[in-house]
Amino acid sequence: MADIPQQSLKNWTGSQVSNWLRSIGIKEQYIERLYEEEVDGQILLALDEDFLKTKICMKSGPAHLIIQKRDELRNKFQEKKKPTYANKNDFEEKRSRKSVQRLPGESEVTPAQTAERDQDVFEGRQAALACVLISKEDCQPRPFDQEGIDFLYVKHSILQPESGAFNLISPCHEFKSFALAATLDRTRLQAKFAKEVLKFATGCMNIRSNGTIHFGVMDSKEDGGYVHGEIIGIPVANKDIYVDALDYIERSFSSDKEHIRQCVRPPRFIEVMDRQSTEKRYVVEVDIVPSISIVKGKLYAVRLPNFKESTNKVEFEKETILRRVGSKTEPVSDKDLSDFYQRVKDRDAQREEAEKNHFLIAPEMCQDLGRKLTMLMTSGKKFIEKENWFILVTNKFKPDDLSSIDWLLNMNIFCVFDFDPDSKISGLCSRYLEHHAANMHFLQSYRISAGTTIKEFTNHLRLFDQTSWIFCNGRTDFKGNETSCDEMTWIKTKMTLLRESVSLICKEVLPKGTFQVIFLLTSPVEKPLLHTFYEFFTDMEGHEDIICICESEKTFQKWQSFAEGSCGKEAVDKYSVVGMKMSHINATLQHIQPVKVCVTKHLPVFVKGICLLETQVEEQMYSLEILTVNHCDETSIDFINEEKENIEHQFYRGGRVTWLNFWLAENKYVEVIKRDAYHDTSKLLNDALKYNADQTPVNIINIYHHPGSGGSTVARQVLWNNRKSLRCAVVKPSYPVSVVAQHAVELREYEEKDPQRCLPVLLLIEDSDKEYLDDLRNELEVAINVKQIQYGTFCFILLSCRRSHDPEKKCKESPLQNVSVTHKLSDQEKRKFAGKRQELEERYEPQFILTFVLMSEGFNEDYVHQFVKNLLKGIDHHSIVTRLISYVALLNTYVQNSFISQSHCEALLALTFHLERFRRHGFERSLSDQAKLVFLHLRDDKTHIESIRIIHPLVAKEILQQLLGPQQTQSSLAMELLHENVLFEHRFGRDEYHTFLRQLFIRRSRISKGDKYDSFFSPLMEHVRETEKNPPKAIELLIEAFQRFHNDPFFAQQLARLHYTYEKFEEAKHWAETAAKQLPNNSYILDTKGQVYRKWFQAKCKTIENVRKTAQNTADAVETALKALECFQESERAADAEMENDNSLGFFAEVEVGCSLLKLISSLQVFANRSNGHAECMKYLLTDYIPEEVKDAWAPFHDRLKKLHNTMQDTLERISEDLSYFQTDIDADEEEAPEGPEGKISHPLTWLSKKSSEYGLYFSEAYSTGLLQHGKSIPTNLTPFQKRMVIYHLGGGNITSILSKLIDQRDAAQRLERILSLYPSNPLKAKFGQRDIVNYIAAHISLNCLSPQNQKVAPLKDLQALCCQFPSDKRKCLPSALFLLTLLFWPEDDDSEHEKETKYEIVQSAVEQLEKGYRTKMKDIPPRKRRLYTHFFLGSGNGLDKFVHKKKFERITKWFSVSEKRMKWFSGEAWKMPEIATMLKRVSGWTEDGVVYLEGPKKRKFHILPLYVPSVPHSNENITFYLGFTFKGLVACNILVKK
Repeated sequence: MADIPQQSLKNWTGSQVSNWLRSIGIKEQYIERLYEEEVDGQILLALDEDFLKTKICMKSGPAHLIIQKRDELRNKFQEKKKPTYANKNDFEEKRSRKSVQRLPGESEVTPAQTAERDQDVFEGRQAALACVLISKEDCQPRPFDQEGIDFLYVKHSILQPESGAFNLISPCHEFKSFALAATLDRTRLQAKFAKEVLKFATGCMNIRSNGTIHFGVMDSKEDGGYVHGEIIGIPVANKDIYVDALDYIERSFSSDKEHIRQCVRPPRFIEVMDRQSTEKRYVVEVDIVPSISIVKGKLYAVRLPNFKESTNKVEFEKETILRRVGSKTEPVSDKDLSDFYQRVKDRDAQREEAEKNHFLIAPEMCQDLGRKLTMLMTSGKKFIEKENWFILVTNKFKPDDLSSIDWLLNMNIFCVFDFDPDSKISGLCSRYLEHHAANMHFLQSYRISAGTTIKEFTNHLRLFDQTSWIFCNGRTDFKGNETSCDEMTWIKTKMTLLRESVSLICKEVLPKGTFQVIFLLTSPVEKPLLHTFYEFFTDMEGHEDIICICESEKTFQKWQSFAEGSCGKEAVDKYSVVGMKMSHINATLQHIQPVKVCVTKHLPVFVKGICLLETQVEEQMYSLEILTVNHCDETSIDFINEEKENIEHQFYRGGRVTWLNFWLAENKYVEVIKRDAYHDTSKLLNDALKYNADQTPVNIINIYHHPGSGGSTVARQVLWNNRKSLRCAVVKPSYPVSVVAQHAVELREYEEKDPQRCLPVLLLIEDSDKEYLDDLRNELEVAINVKQIQYGTFCFILLSCRRSHDPEKKCKESPLQNVSVTHKLSDQEKRKFAGKRQELEERYEPQFILTFVLMSEGFNEDYVHQFVKNLLKGIDHHSIVTRLISYVALLNTYVQNSFISQSHCEALLALTFHLERFRRHGFERSLSDQAKLVFLHLRDDKTHIESIRIIHPLVAKEILQQLLGPQQTQSSLAMELLHENVLFEHRFGRDEYHTFLRQLFIRRSRISKGDKYDSFFSPLMEHVRETEKNPPKAIELLIEAFQRFHNDPFFAQQLARLHYTYEKFEEAKHWAETAAKQLPNNSYILDTKGQVYRKWFQAKCKTIENVRKTAQNTADAVETALKALECFQESERAADAEMENDNSLGFFAEVEVGCSLLKLISSLQVFANRSNGHAECMKYLLTDYIPEEVKDAWAPFHDRLKKLHNTMQDTLERISEDLSYFQTDIDADEEEAPEGPEGKISHPLTWLSKKSSEYGLYFSEAYSTGLLQHGKSIPTNLTPFQKRMVIYHLGGGNITSILSKLIDQRDAAQRLERILSLYPSNPLKAKFGQRDIVNYIAAHISLNCLSPQNQKVAPLKDLQALCCQFPSDKRKCLPSALFLLTLLFWPEDDDSEHEKETKYEIVQSAVEQLEKGYRTKMKDIPPRKRRLYTHFFLGSGNGLDKFVHKKKFERITKWFSVSEKRMKWFSGEAWKMPEIATMLKRVSGWTEDGVVYLEGPKKRKFHILPLYVPSVPHSNENITFYLGFTFKGLVACNILVKK
């Protein structure tokens, strides 16, 4: 019962209730039943005996015992209830300072179990603060009578109770809260302080005992709410008041005054640290040391001072002899006085003896610090674990210590919390950077913005790629505003940031048990460092993984006094290594590191030698896993002998091949078979390496493989065996091509003198799509061209390893580029596999090397069938384990890379484990023989969470078929899986499980992802529709999934699509509306709703296709079309509001339906038959006129149809505006239809020009045909609408069309002049709309670019004046208007400072709105899919001539293909050309946490977007760059770090 959680009963979890039940002796079967029924603390409080007997089937005895003990416990808690505090803050303060203790059984609970991340962090922190013992932490007093001690107390910690004399040397203690006295005026305060000190001092001196009186510590007599000895502290405004108060000695003692002065030490002021407040408080302490040489033979009488309020002055009490009696100071009574005098000699003798003994005490036994340090760092193992992360917290290093940090250089350091502002110049950081790459961060860098996932955040800060160096208190060499501050300012400004950083790392980024925190205290400790310890202690739920290393014992004391307040003296001693020199630490730790201290890695070089690969260079190429010539050589022989069996076994059972497998094979420990595909790939590789004048610099070799056929092994084997002659690397997943290409180029040229003479680089890319591969190839080719490497030089081989369902077909398509790895073995392979199998079967049972056995049979369908048949023989079809096998088989068959967490399996099998250490064995024991054979255990590299899948996808598929047999269908199994509550609701790993389950029902097949075909629904749904031929069952399954996922609207969306596929439009409408009702703001769902009506409209048009069309028989179709338009407009509005998607489907669909509707309207007899039918139709659509024939039948539609021309024009405007943000169509020849919802437009620019022309022609045909002929003058009687339509035809209807004239220059200048002639001659007086002003200005800027001396171009001042007509509220400006403001108001070199600042303000406010508009409309789409288009660059000219359009660079880059050109610009390689440097102007700035700032504006920092994000240094640096103008704002191009 002692270790039950001491927290509110109702907050107990199910596990805690189980632990308590065990402690009172309840049988395990009942405990398990209560746990299954989810009985937690709150439910425990509500239980009664009746429930336990009827529902849990418990006997009366244990039921009665539970209720009785529960009531006792409840009463106990109520008695122990916390005292009431004056206010809530006091309570919060007291709650949070209590020691954090781990609850029994809590080890199984991790943050991953909570669905919502933010909630989890909050709850975790609250739990850490709330799960506490009722008692407060004990603490040690300041070391007695020692000079120069740096010590502090933690508020609310508890000193040992007041004490009497013990051995005369150990001081007795007296506490005074002094809370009221400390607020008194000087006279009253001094009298009160002197009275207490002198009373205590006299008592101690008379009995010859050392003593300390503490002011600011609670005495038991004082107010409730605090406990005896609790440290509160008092405010001390002026320390002199307390020091001078001891001048009362001269007035209080009639004789021996100098004795008193010698024995009473001056007051000491010990700071009290409060984690909740920044107010400074102290404990004031006075030590009394009655040395025998001073007090021998004396008794001291004192007249205590007392401030009399009645006389308003200090008076002295009568002279009294005082003594310490127990923990009190009392006067010696008259009857005891003579005895007290007589015993003076005895007391003197005791004191003399005590002093002599004290000096003779033997020194402490010396600890074996080396062993202690070793044990702490290795957790008791032989070596420091390779996988373990270390977090370092440190302050200023001494120069001598910096020469002894080799041990740190070999550690897997995740991040460093550095409190030395000079660290980058002269401290640990500067020394570390000589050997490793690191990213410079500040505490605010760890603020995670809403909506960012942890994966996105860690990728952004490169946390798993390079050490993160966090400057916690400023950085002196940094140009941005990041200065160091004093302790109190730090607590006010940085404390919260520190708390957030630590919490994020401990709760979200690194799982508990995968990291250790080392506090390396190399200089005096300040408060911020202490706060850091407290935050780690709280968030790590204890101190087991926190180590403190400190050379100076004096420095350690302050640390110790604080740390003991959190985790107790024993823990601090156990986890601290004090007094060991840094050089000794260095030597000791190097000895236990698994890798040799100075591991040298080698790469091959062009002239056939080798070169050294520097570690920091390797770390800077973080997107590559580089394979060195001497890879794995650093592995110890002991480790090899210990682990080789395990490594080989895991591989042959189906685990992924490791480099160690190949190392073992090369060193003849084991053998790894070379398949034919290995030789084929090697031949292709060797052929490619032969010199050929027409050789392309980048070659791609594709290995297409059946899932699970060993393709990855073949690819890695090729890399391994070429590592001594080529530079080899594996491309890590999820890095952008630009970064990979940059690193690949660096790897090629590393340590080579001449870029023309380098070894080729062999890059392995696994499971990527064609688009990624092509982009990477383009990036690399651009880089090669820029470096002007001679044509025919072979630079890169991309070895792509991809899943495919028909590898042989791919191989036939391109035999010189593709290799296939299939499940079928050749005769030669069969011989090799048979020999190896025989050898393995001598050592292992066949079932333990199952995947190898199946492979040696070539995964022959009959063999797999027979193998599975034998495996399943005698299996218990009704057992829960068999059910688990069928569920895993279903998921593995249909969902790539799926698994079920071991924790889920245990929940399904109803297993509970109380010891984590034996968990795996318990789980294995619970499986049937069949399950043991087919389940493969996986472990996540980052989180170390264990999970299971079936050893091979083909085996999974076969198991699924045979387990189901002819009676049961896959749809019925899927239905059972949906109904499996235990799996669905299990907390741990729930997100992954739900993701796989959703994919099973929703994710469509994609050939590009290695699937067999592209599907309209998920493969399981297609199976039910096509193979089971049961569409109603598919619908039923989706409805069930919809309900299981709490009426998930995305399932409803699929149901709508499924229904309209079968032309069940009423049902489709119902499901689309159901989805839209739940997610009324999801543009994709609203688009699906629109598609329902669009398909319905098409079906209705089809039925009246061949009949004579009248208003009556078309009314129904027109209504449906208008409903579709309404839905698409709703979808557009939602798309505008969505931040995470860029969905323009609604706009395109609206125009498509609009055109179809116009076609239907014009085919009506009333508009089609007459000679002036078209004019009649226009009259109807553009004016109030309504023909009689349509008046009644279309009565509900007239208003909407008359708005059609406006809404379509707005939509076309909007599409064209959106397109001005990005570069034009990417790859036309994609491998398959682009992924995404129906109605996706693949070539938007072509589509736009076609539809605009269709629309423009439609509304202007009647009067504009003659006007558009070249040279004709423009009639003066045209209406604004007609003029606008003519401008539309000329290509001046929007900024996209106007600026495109700069690219397609045929007759462009004349056309622009003609467009400008349609505008009024004095535009300032004309009442222009915003769009007209934009188009007018854009036409002038474009005309100036095409024809710089043209007289028709207006001066810059006139255009700036015209801009004044834009709305003053920038939120109401069009993006194109804001874009023009950034151009026209960019400061000139000869502007005055005031003019520059005014212009910067205009530009900055425009840029702010542009960025907001961009986020609302276009969002941050991966650059690979849509690239921001830079229309102009800042050049070296003046006025309008300072804008250089990209077209100007054409002659420099004209020999490139379009895609190469694009990649060249986007990657930033083009900037290095001298011709461009002469045209453009470089500007200066700096970077801070990956953000670029412009130097110039004085009032506020000007943040500039980088065009090419990877070019921004991860560190904070001073830079220069070129400036580009885009619709997202200003962009920085070609960023270079100032040397």
